[in-house]
Amino acid sequence: MNTIHTRVKSKRTEAHLGAERDNFDKQQLSSISKAINSTETPVKEKHARRIILGTHREKGAYTFWSYAQGFPLASSSILGWKFCHVLHKILRDGHHNVLQDCMRHHSSLVEVGKLWGQIHDKYGQLVVLYTKLLCKKLEFHSKHAEIPPNLEVTDEVLERTAGSDVSNVFQLTVEVFDYMDTELRLAETVLRQLNSSIAVSSLTSGQCRLAPLIQVIQDSSQLYHFTVKLLFKLHACLPADTLQGHRDRFREQFNSLKNFFNRTREMVFFKRLIQIPRLPDSPPNFLHAASLAKHVKPVVVIPDDDEPEQDEDDEPEPLVEVSHTSASNVQTQPQQMDIFDQTFGPPNGGFDERDLQIECLKTELEMLRADLERMKSEAQRYVTQLKSQINSLEAELDEQRVQKQRALVENEQLRMELDTTHLRIAEHESLQITFIEAEKKAQATEQRYNKLKEKHTELVASHAELLRRSADTVKMLSVTQQTQEEVERTKHQLSFEVERIKQESEMKLEEQRFEVERVRRELQEKMAEVMHIKANLQSSEKTSEQMSSSMTALQAEKERLMRSVSEKEAELSSLRQASQLQQSSLQQERERSSRELGELQGKLKEKTSQEEQMKKKLLEEQFALLQGAIAEAENIIQDAAAKLDDPLHIRCTSSPDYLINRAEATLSSIDKVKKGHADYLHNMFDAGGLLRALTQFSHLAADTIVNGSATAHMAPTDHADRLTENCRSCATQSLDYLKDLKSKDTLQKADPASVRIIVQKILHLGQELRPKGMDIRQEELGDLVDKEMAATSAAIEEAVRRIDEMMNQARKDTSGVKLEVNERILFSCTDLMKAIRMLIIASTDLQKEIVEGGRGAASIKEFYARNSRWTEGLISAAKAVGWGASELVDSADKVVLHMGKYEELIVCSHEIAASTAQLVAASKVKADRNSTKLTVLQQASRLVNEMAANVVASTKTGQENLDDKETMDFSGMSLIKLKKEEMESQVKVLELETQLENERLRLGELRKKHYDLAGVPSVQVSEGNEETSSLFRSATMSPKPIKPAPMRKPPLAQKPGIPPKR
Repeated sequence: MNTIHTRVKSKRTEAHLGAERDNFDKQQLSSISKAINSTETPVKEKHARRIILGTHREKGAYTFWSYAQGFPLASSSILGWKFCHVLHKILRDGHHNVLQDCMRHHSSLVEVGKLWGQIHDKYGQLVVLYTKLLCKKLEFHSKHAEIPPNLEVTDEVLERTAGSDVSNVFQLTVEVFDYMDTELRLAETVLRQLNSSIAVSSLTSGQCRLAPLIQVIQDSSQLYHFTVKLLFKLHACLPADTLQGHRDRFREQFNSLKNFFNRTREMVFFKRLIQIPRLPDSPPNFLHAASLAKHVKPVVVIPDDDEPEQDEDDEPEPLVEVSHTSASNVQTQPQQMDIFDQTFGPPNGGFDERDLQIECLKTELEMLRADLERMKSEAQRYVTQLKSQINSLEAELDEQRVQKQRALVENEQLRMELDTTHLRIAEHESLQITFIEAEKKAQATEQRYNKLKEKHTELVASHAELLRRSADTVKMLSVTQQTQEEVERTKHQLSFEVERIKQESEMKLEEQRFEVERVRRELQEKMAEVMHIKANLQSSEKTSEQMSSSMTALQAEKERLMRSVSEKEAELSSLRQASQLQQSSLQQERERSSRELGELQGKLKEKTSQEEQMKKKLLEEQFALLQGAIAEAENIIQDAAAKLDDPLHIRCTSSPDYLINRAEATLSSIDKVKKGHADYLHNMFDAGGLLRALTQFSHLAADTIVNGSATAHMAPTDHADRLTENCRSCATQSLDYLKDLKSKDTLQKADPASVRIIVQKILHLGQELRPKGMDIRQEELGDLVDKEMAATSAAIEEAVRRIDEMMNQARKDTSGVKLEVNERILFSCTDLMKAIRMLIIASTDLQKEIVEGGRGAASIKEFYARNSRWTEGLISAAKAVGWGASELVDSADKVVLHMGKYEELIVCSHEIAASTAQLVAASKVKADRNSTKLTVLQQASRLVNEMAANVVASTKTGQENLDDKETMDFSGMSLIKLKKEEMESQVKVLELETQLENERLRLGELRKKHYDLAGVPSVQVSEGNEETSSLFRSATMSPKPIKPAPMRKPPLAQKPGIPPKR
């Protein structure tokens, strides 16, 4: 009954804890979703406070990060800004384990900062700076774990962190400077984006940006104090010139911080939320050590909010436990109903249908309320699931957007390459068009040349005509000149004749007058002719001048035409040369391309043939390697199969655990062989994976076969026969599979499924042969021993503490004989706990001596793994001691509160004595007989038995003192009445004896099932019971004689027995 009650209580506790966990998850999800969203409003303090309290409750930020990972931080800059704000508050005010949880997501913060650094957005710029600040904060506090993330430490802690090494102080100062720079850069950017007027700071958009500056003010004030302390320490160790850069950097940070504090102090938003300290007018003078005394640490004060805000959508938290009040209401309800019935009386003879209807309606109402609560919880769970799905879909959408942007960038690059190709094609086409136009121009130039040539021929003909005319004119001029010479000669002749005539006139004046007149007339005629000839000569001269001028013009035109013709001929020749060069280059390019194409085609054919030959050769080599590996694998498996019938192998034994290990490794190697086979069929040029897998498979299969046979030597006959037969089948199936792989015809259809089935059968047989209770891996045994011993010590300490509390409570609530009985019982329990504590210490010391003496060069874990059965017995004994101590304290608590039975306390004492005996036996198995620590352990065990006997004696004495033995009064009873009472008493005795017998049978079955689960053989159980009964003789002694039971009581139950020593 106690076991059933304990199980029901544990299930109720688990259900209650599960409900509390669900309620906690819902509350955290609601607070996180309300605090971190894309609305441009500041984070409410109550939501952040609930998230921070959640981190203290679960001692970490696991729940926060599990929900925060689903936020689409890459899609909304406001969401990222508020996320950074909440994370900053959690780092400052959350549990100290939050720092470790956040460091696991350091890379995610860096990626978010890089993403928003590539996007031009105001909030995006703030998110970049905030992520840098958070990353710097995580790195700084992870490196210097003595300084918490809220930076609130004493000067002694800062001195201890800096140390006495000057280089460490110098490095810490530089890190604090960098930390301060990130804080100030974020603050300056926020204030630069906002106007410091009252209107902006009162808007929700401005408050959303300004809210994180409260944490920045808190951090920067502490960092300023750290910087001052560290700089004074550096100036005390290093010369001033070396620290000139530090002083300049501090001066810049001092001015920026002072400006930041002054600007925020004037804003209305900060006046009701934080008291910002005032910095001095000038920075400290680090060159004078006395200035350190004038330094005043800036203190930031956050006023308490007396009336927290309430939201309509917030669920009220339960403040009062209603379970106690409901019980009191149930107790007072019957009294009220009785008073009502006494006053008015129930109608219809004590039955009222309306009461029945009311009860039915109440029942239905309770059922509807339960259904409503269930529907609400399911709806909340669905909402949570949908929100998580929405977050995951938004994350996928962001990823798709990023991929889309990448695709757009790649598309833009391809488009640019396509445009470049189009430009090249256009240039080629323009060159072709230019070449065609050049050919057309050459043809037109040639036509013009022909026309000019014809014109030149005409000009040459006209020039020849003009030359002929000029020759005629020259001839005419020569004739005129001859005529003039003749006239002059005639003049000379006439002058001579005149002189002669004058001389004759003198003689024949008269006679010759007439002759003179005639001669004068003739002279005038001759003069007229001469004048006419002169006029003709002048006209001929003018004509010759005109002809010469026209000849000059024609000569100039001829020269110009000749020059144009020569220019056109030169241009035509250059174009012809260019076209000829281009044609020749194109022809040479075609010839060279054709030659290269021919050479490449020849080389390609040659390479193709070589490649085909190499492929064939490679296929043959790979298959030859595969056949060699398969032959070697067959030899290995055949050698393992031969050992099944080898008489020398009969002496070899193995454990089921090692067989299970080999079988599991063989199954994994079969998967690798199957994968390597598929890869080889897909690409037969690479058989490396199949070769490695076959080598591993052959060795592991051989190990499985050999160890299966060795395990069968120590197994029962039925299991041994089945295991040996399965090992033979494993060898046969493995050889068949290798034979299929060895032939090209059957290579495609080779399948290791039959080998897998046989190995799985061997694995199942190994698990059946494995002792029960071996579900702990051997490499964990060493750690588990230490954990169980530590847990047992902690259970003993907790038991002592609870007994002290019960002692104080009993002294307050009880008095007289009851107080004396309770004190005697609790004192005896305290002495028993102290004895058990001494036993645990002695057992731990002896265990260390055993491990140090027996492990040799191996490690402690290897020693425990090598002696796994002994280790498991030790673990079982430690668990039993701790469990017995807890049960003893619970029973004592119930006895003191008059809610339990004294028999429970006695049984718990017996159980503790048995558990300590088991622990001593487990420690004694491998201990040295002459060890002094073993003697100490045995003395501690005897002391525990004595204290357990004292607890039993105190309990029985107290039970006898408190039981009221009423004296039987038989004065008014007749003989028949006494006989009837005697018969009823005998019936009751028989009933109790029957119940006792049934309960003892049930106890025996429980013990048998207990030892079956613990993996202890039945013979060992009987032996252990005999030893235990001998150990309990002293424990069950009582100061007063006890009547013997009518039937022999079976030995008391104990925890799992100690396995035999190997």
